[in-house]
Amino acid sequence: MHELLLLALSILPGIAIVVFIYLSDKHEKEPLGLIILSFIYGGIALWLALKVSQFIGITDAFGHNFLGEAEHAFTVALVEESFKFLFVRFILYRDKNFNEPFDGIVYAVVVGMGFATVENIIYVMNTDASTAILRMFTAVPAHATFAIIMGYYLGKAKFTHKHEFLLSFMAFASALLVHGIYDYFLFISFVPGLWIGAFISLGIGFYFSRKAIKLHQDASPFKDQNLNS
Repeated sequence: MHELLLLALSILPGIAIVVFIYLSDKHEKEPLGLIILSFIYGGIALWLALKVSQFIGITDAFGHNFLGEAEHAFTVALVEESFKFLFVRFILYRDKNFNEPFDGIVYAVVVGMGFATVENIIYVMNTDASTAILRMFTAVPAHATFAIIMGYYLGKAKFTHKHEFLLSFMAFASALLVHGIYDYFLFISFVPGLWIGAFISLGIGFYFSRKAIKLHQDASPFKDQNLNS
């Protein structure tokens, strides 16, 4: 029974965020089959990230100081965001159902939540319910924020019809930057109080995410069709 509770606490936050983003896609919802597949892609992305991290010995490669933890944080972010980006940009981006700017956010978030959910299961099933509750309000929403930022720029890249490469790069780089900053402040928790920087960076990310969702909802080519129907 205890294990079932931990599993539920591990899975529910990511699923709740997927449902929220799916319902926020007001004008032309994505096929449920592709949503499920995107979630699976996120789990595969985590598996690949773990394999690469183990190969390069990411947890032991850096010093326990300000510079070492910066290198550690941005290396973790680089590995994780790279695999998420590959699935969104080079598979889902090319799908015919990716047909409005908001779809960049949808697919990036679903991949991100697949990633975060499997990661959450690994962490929580080896700890306790308090870890699950803490990650419910930190790590999982953080991955959603990174994904919304990435998806916003990928939506612009596909539908502004110019600067596609630059905007795709911005999608990856901005997610990497926010992820790296968030992790960095957590990694330097050996200095009392500096962990608050992680929540400040996450708060800024939340603010941008809300704006990004609204901007892409308003940019939908299906908006006027729905208003006239």
